[in-house]
Amino acid sequence: MLAREISADHIYLACGHTDMRKSIDGLASIVSSHFKMDPHQPSLFLFCGRRKDRIKALLWDETGFLLLYKRLENGQYQWPSKPEDILELSEQQLRWLTDGLSIDQPRAVQKVHPTRTI
Repeated sequence: MLAREISADHIYLACGHTDMRKSIDGLASIVSSHFKMDPHQPSLFLFCGRRKDRIKALLWDETGFLLLYKRLENGQYQWPSKPEDILELSEQQLRWLTDGLSIDQPRAVQKVHPTRTI
């Protein structure tokens, strides 16, 4: 169990497959060189292997990088395949993804942001 709260301002998914042999420095390099983003921002960056049965997540928490790894014992992640893209996910989409669902759920009730009229 981690002793402190971990939070991220944004969640980014690196589409396509990533070499899962990469460690913190390799993944941080992908974030900065390929996606032109700062890996030291308080964001969670998600990467998936070719077999789509395991993911790595990279997070900077102001004291260092945290590397998370999850392997599915049965099934595959519904991972977008365009390797040049990075997507920003909501917390709900992250839950869907880690539950083995697609990040696009057409039947999900969409949030409505009404405009005020006088």
